Amino acid sequence: MEITLDGGKVVTAHLNGHTIKTDQPTSVGGTNTAPTPFDLFLASIGTCAGIYVKLFCDQRGISAEGIKIIQSMEYNHDTGLPVNIKLDIKVPEGFPEKYIDSLIKVADMCKVKKTIASMPAFEVHSSVI
Repeated sequence: MEITLDGGKVVTAHLNGHTIKTDQPTSVGGTNTAPTPFDLFLASIGTCAGIYVKLFCDQRGISAEGIKIIQSMEYNHDTGLPVNIKLDIKVPEGFPEKYIDSLIKVADMCKVKKTIASMPAFEVHSSVI
């Protein structure tokens, strides 16, 4: 993955043929043309859980139409960091009741969530190009 600084407050990740742009709100000097990196990080949690839910439904021939995941966060007032992230899987009326607990279990298998929970080490280096 390569990260480029693209002018203003736009920072872009380039990976596997994709570009993922981030920006900052106008209130802090950005142009608000893309999510902030932190918002993108938070979105990766819910979307990761969502793909696990979708795959579960696909494997069982169950329609995933109408399923929504509502993500909410509680923050530490001093640090501004999330201390609790909640995912509420909303299923449409008529969704098979016997699969509700399984949806929760598969959403809990999300690789993004597991990575955060394992607290990986970070290393930051600098070199001349």
